[in-house]
Amino acid sequence: MYNKEAVRELLDSKNISYEWVDHEAAYTIDDMIRLGLDTDQDVAKNLFLRDGKGENHYLVVVCADKKVDLKSFGKTFGLGRLSFASEERLEKHLGLKKGAVTPLGILNDSEKKVKVFFDKDFIGMQRIGIHPNDNTASIFLSVKDVFDLIREHGNELEIVEIPR
Repeated sequence: MYNKEAVRELLDSKNISYEWVDHEAAYTIDDMIRLGLDTDQDVAKNLFLRDGKGENHYLVVVCADKKVDLKSFGKTFGLGRLSFASEERLEKHLGLKKGAVTPLGILNDSEKKVKVFFDKDFIGMQRIGIHPNDNTASIFLSVKDVFDLIREHGNELEIVEIPR
């Protein structure tokens, strides 16, 4: 399992450049803003979703200021009815606790079944702010490096347009 120490070791082993910030537990985007961690509007909001039958799981990553209409998103991408996955599913599939959802949770998806959708707004951004599988720290690294880590792990990644 990739906890925050294992994430740091992985980034270092791959010579990935990052900024690491330890902080009090941040459960929401509002917490991140209160802690001064979203000054460049580069912090990601992460939604862990499941389909109506609970057979498929998705991680949707958007800029912090966006809202995602689950009904429209599911219809647009042919996923059916979507809802937020339970804390039990989050722990089972990504090895994460509520409030610590991050694209790096994919590293704990041993079956590589969770599909990741990234908002195209991140394309061209210098960096993205995400948790290192623990909400008591944030890391800022290039979007390309995050994409590469997800793809190298073997999970499907799709870059999509999510309207404001």
